Amino acid sequence: MTSQSTSSGTIPVTVAYGDGIGPEIMESVIRILQAAGAPLDYQVVEIGEKAYLSGHTSGIPTEAWDTIRRNKAFLKAPITTPQGGGYKSLNVTIRKSLGLYANVRPTKSYAPYVASPHSGMDLVIVRENEEDLYAGIEHQQTAEVTQVLKLITRPGSERIIRYAFEYATAHGRRKVTCMSKDNIMKHTDGLFHKVFDEVAKEYPDIQSEHHIIDIGAARVAAMPETFDVIVTLNLYGDIISDIAAQVAGSVGLAGSANIGTTVSMFEAVHGSAPDIAGKDVANPSGLLMGAVQMLVHLGKADIAEKITNAWLCTLESGIHTADVFRSGLSEREVGTKLFTDAIIERLGQRPTSLKPVSYGNAEIHVPPVRNRSPRKELQGVDVFLDWADGDRNPDRLGTALEAATLEGWKLKMITNRGVKVYPDGLPETFWTDHWRCRFLPASGRDIVFADILQLLSAMEQGGFDVIKTEHLYTFDGERGYSLGQGE
Repeated sequence: MTSQSTSSGTIPVTVAYGDGIGPEIMESVIRILQAAGAPLDYQVVEIGEKAYLSGHTSGIPTEAWDTIRRNKAFLKAPITTPQGGGYKSLNVTIRKSLGLYANVRPTKSYAPYVASPHSGMDLVIVRENEEDLYAGIEHQQTAEVTQVLKLITRPGSERIIRYAFEYATAHGRRKVTCMSKDNIMKHTDGLFHKVFDEVAKEYPDIQSEHHIIDIGAARVAAMPETFDVIVTLNLYGDIISDIAAQVAGSVGLAGSANIGTTVSMFEAVHGSAPDIAGKDVANPSGLLMGAVQMLVHLGKADIAEKITNAWLCTLESGIHTADVFRSGLSEREVGTKLFTDAIIERLGQRPTSLKPVSYGNAEIHVPPVRNRSPRKELQGVDVFLDWADGDRNPDRLGTALEAATLEGWKLKMITNRGVKVYPDGLPETFWTDHWRCRFLPASGRDIVFADILQLLSAMEQGGFDVIKTEHLYTFDGERGYSLGQGE
């Protein structure tokens, strides 16, 4: 990103002091930035708890949006979402509204100065930030069943995967690991893995590999030093980022960047911790590392290096806040202000035991995503029913549906929670009141949307409660829908 300076030569950045410990750690971070000579013009907005309680359900007033969008870089302290319904996640709102598609979380061990069993750990997690289950599209469909839609797009997958490879190239990383669960979710996670394999071929100098997310998460916890850059979907990235940060020594040391094409947001990984607010005990390191990512993003890598090396010198000196203080490892326990003073005193110094950082000024460019237009053909329809009649016997449901089905259609199967129960289901299978009924055209005839409407009308007249439909398509001849378990 090319930074935009004001007439005074400073770069305008939006700052939110947040809630809980937010104001005190933001004050510390800005003191360090100023002492290091960061040429920043801080423009403060008020978001979070006060904005929520004043009637802004997103936690952001209109005037704050204007400032955030104008300044392009946003340094945000943790915020508190009030308890109770009706309040939207501020982070999710910002990420999705401003297109902050890449969540970048570097995680490194600082052993032996911060307790960690993995002294060689130095990985970066690149998490897709807008899609997956975090789209937040949920419904209650029957008395017993709720659903959430998992949305994975090819453009979104390609963009985040390209970012991961470009990040690895820019920062001299050797390997990119994809994590998904495509052995189960063959179309959603399967698409992500497929795009990863396609993009990886364009970066022959970067090693690429894939892990199923469950064993991948276990390896992050047990062998984090074997990873370099990890790229994964939204939910998985959220989980393994916290695993990695904790294994490294403390979640309180981790910063986070949320990168978009125009605006980017930088923050700590941890929350607002209201229980320790105002007590001068909070560790500002996570927000400071977020600010360091912001400086690199703004082309001020030299100042980012100065700050990080001073912070590493402070850790080496054994001057630690309470969250990482360990008897025998730490020399002196200090509060927020004294820890900040110690970092400022060491500006210009380089660590002797921990490896000094060198960020360089490499910019990351993600090329536009290519548009695709595969041939799309309608093959049938899945009709979801709310049916809780009597003993809920699927054979009885199947017989009734076949009697109500229009000529030209065939009931292929019925599933309950994804398991085939008709025809030839097993009596041990558990049934609830939510049924997927797959209809295909008889004799392989071509169908159009109007045919599906006629089928649904016949089912409604037969007394069936249709709650949802999903059309079954092929794309360039490849099936675009899953088989039922046991089908």
